[in-house]
Amino acid sequence: MTAGESPATPLVETLRLLAKQRRRTPADDPGLARIGLAVLPVAAVLALAVVPLGDLAPVDLDVGVVWFNAMEVVAWFAVWVAGWGPNAVTSLAGGYRVLPLGLAYEIPHMLAIITPAIAAGSLSPVAIAAAQHDLWYAVWMPAAFLLYLLSVAAMAFWGPFAAPLGRDLAGGAAAEHAGLDRLLLLAGRWMLLTAAAAMAVPLFLGGGAPPPITGPDPFPGLPALWFAVKLVVVLGLLLALRRAVPMLRMSRFATLAWVVLTPLAVAQALVVTLVVLA
Repeated sequence: MTAGESPATPLVETLRLLAKQRRRTPADDPGLARIGLAVLPVAAVLALAVVPLGDLAPVDLDVGVVWFNAMEVVAWFAVWVAGWGPNAVTSLAGGYRVLPLGLAYEIPHMLAIITPAIAAGSLSPVAIAAAQHDLWYAVWMPAAFLLYLLSVAAMAFWGPFAAPLGRDLAGGAAAEHAGLDRLLLLAGRWMLLTAAAAMAVPLFLGGGAPPPITGPDPFPGLPALWFAVKLVVVLGLLLALRRAVPMLRMSRFATLAWVVLTPLAVAQALVVTLVVLA
């Protein structure tokens, strides 16, 4: 929550949006806009489907990491289309901001999620989580973990990376959406952030297993409990990012991504590869 908000603010805002009518603009394409609005939460659910919520994933794919990343790209497309549909300057500009931002964060993001897959020798999130029984990957590949958190914040247009939904464009891609349409866009954004935070648990925090330093599991048979605790911690870090860092200008973020984050991601992946080969 931001300053001045109460715990009831999300519920009040939801009820307010449900009571409002949809907005139309001249020469708009409501079908195109609603495709984007509907696809965003669907993409978030499909991304979450391959995340092990404890020991098992709802859909245990051998290439679950690839599927997860593909759904993130679909979400990127959804916001672009949602901004394009109203045929208005503010929403169109907000939607097109997704393109340079997506190109800037996608490469370090892909490298960050592939790095634990290299260490585990598998693209299955379940197998990656199981490979961390002795040491969490967040401990010995901290750069990849940090890059993952930054890139998923950018993927969900969160905190300093909120330019596609930025206030400088009076709401960006969401500017011309009201009522249920706007609620779908905002809910999809939250769902995407939650799905990305959930994937951090099997990739870097050992999935539903307890911390290795605790010894035997003090909560046997309850891996979902450990998963939930870790998910809350990751979400807390992402929410703190929103409060701690102001929104970055797109040019600064692009420079940061290409000059700093991508080389750092390559270096981290190279170190992990050399350790595995050794």
